[in-house]
Amino acid sequence: MNPNWAEENLQTIRTLMERSALYRRALAPIMLAAGLLGVVAATVGIIFDLNNLLEFETLWLSTAVLAVAGAFFIARRQAMKDKEPFWSPPTRRVTQALLPPLLAGLTISLFPLTKGFSSIPMIIVIIWILCYGVALHSAAFFMPRGIKFLGWLFIGGACVILYSYSPGAFDANLRAYWLMGFFFGVLHLAFGVYLYVTEKRKTAA
Repeated sequence: MNPNWAEENLQTIRTLMERSALYRRALAPIMLAAGLLGVVAATVGIIFDLNNLLEFETLWLSTAVLAVAGAFFIARRQAMKDKEPFWSPPTRRVTQALLPPLLAGLTISLFPLTKGFSSIPMIIVIIWILCYGVALHSAAFFMPRGIKFLGWLFIGGACVILYSYSPGAFDANLRAYWLMGFFFGVLHLAFGVYLYVTEKRKTAA
């Protein structure tokens, strides 16, 4: 084993432990912003009746880009406020943990478009929820404990939806927006509020 490699990894773990409070403070507004974007996207899709697959994916992939950009902006601002480097080894580790499942979800989501699908396949929604849950679980080692629990909520939710899905029970397009709004909107907002409230309690204590 390369001693320099081992020392670098040990230092990264120590840095992550030391900065857990910083990441927790940055995570609350990130989750609130992502949740708000998720609720707005679902509302826009329902109100404007965006039931075409291309419209659906354009809306949600654009929302995802905005959420990621907002997350990096908030994290960078928090790092500057605390006089910490933004693109540090721990930040790179978190990004590396998130990328594989997110890229997998993106690649799979483009497949129906290349095959000429026009309606929204519910499997795409399930795959997005599942891949995002896996991404959160992968990043949980470097972040607050609650992230792993949130990841399992997404993973478990995707599995429940998959095995309880009944094609004729409810309008598929409407159900897709409700599910996306709940998982990527409401759950983010709830977790952001939880982080904010518990952080306030710690500060007060």
